[in-house]
Amino acid sequence: MAEDVRGGVPEGAPGGAPAEEGARRAVEQALAEAGLEWESPRPGTYVTQLPGTRKLSTTCQMVVGRHTLSLNAFVVRRPDENHEAFYRWLLERNLRLYGVSYGVDRLGDVYLNARLPLAAVSPAEVDRLLGAVVENADGSFNTLLELGFATSIRKEYAWRVSRGESTRNLAAFSHLTGERES
Repeated sequence: MAEDVRGGVPEGAPGGAPAEEGARRAVEQALAEAGLEWESPRPGTYVTQLPGTRKLSTTCQMVVGRHTLSLNAFVVRRPDENHEAFYRWLLERNLRLYGVSYGVDRLGDVYLNARLPLAAVSPAEVDRLLGAVVENADGSFNTLLELGFATSIRKEYAWRVSRGESTRNLAAFSHLTGERES
């Protein structure tokens, strides 16, 4: 095994460094205390589904690395329209967020991201980050849909009405569809 010059720990050492082990335990404890199920496709990687009300669930991945805990959560795909206002809203919102920030991938899809040094990882801090993800993925979901997908919402509404199908799950967008609340 080659020695890693950065950390002085042999690469591939079983169990990893003490800070990594502590961070793993903290993540697992936070997930368990929150009552969340998770998968661990490889050591130090955790994937869970965070429940929501507007966005029914948000997939969140946390990776315990050598120096940091990284968090990545998908929020919404690239907007169909109104790109400037959509991305501006994300950037302005970033100024008010705790622990997480919005980012986009090369396709324009939106994610929430976070990085914590391993020394700062505790069950309480992981719980705060998960809460920030729910608040900003679920809590902002309808606003993001309105900004980037208004035309699609109107088309979906018209299609459902033409077929006599329920529009109940579009009720939050009645101001876009022209539907009057009963």
